[in-house]
Amino acid sequence: QVQLVESGGGLVQAGDSLRLSCAASGRTFGNYAMGWFRRAPGKERGFVARMSRNGVSTNYSDDVRGRFTISRDNAKNTVNLEMNSLKPEDTAVYYCAASETLYSTRVYYTVRGYEYWGQGTQVTVSS
Repeated sequence: QVQLVESGGGLVQAGDSLRLSCAASGRTFGNYAMGWFRRAPGKERGFVARMSRNGVSTNYSDDVRGRFTISRDNAKNTVNLEMNSLKPEDTAVYYCAASETLYSTRVYYTVRGYEYWGQGTQVTVSS
């Protein structure tokens, strides 16, 4: 299995940028599809972005597309989420997730597409 640890969260103002990182340890990182999810206060955990094992394919939720960028470095066992033009509605706990199972792409938009999760990092965007 793989262990995931997120970092980089914090308190920022609307319009600012923030970079989240997720460090993975355990099995070969390149064997995992990676995703970022978030849970806003009073809401369920929702999809933000995902990247394929080889880093070629990416997908984003409609509300972050064009502002957030997911990237991975398989040599360093890390996946990052670059967040620009942050809005107060981006306030949430952000979770890194890893999947070792091959699914159709749409399954990776859901929590059930991932077997491993980090503990989360808080992002707060003030207006």
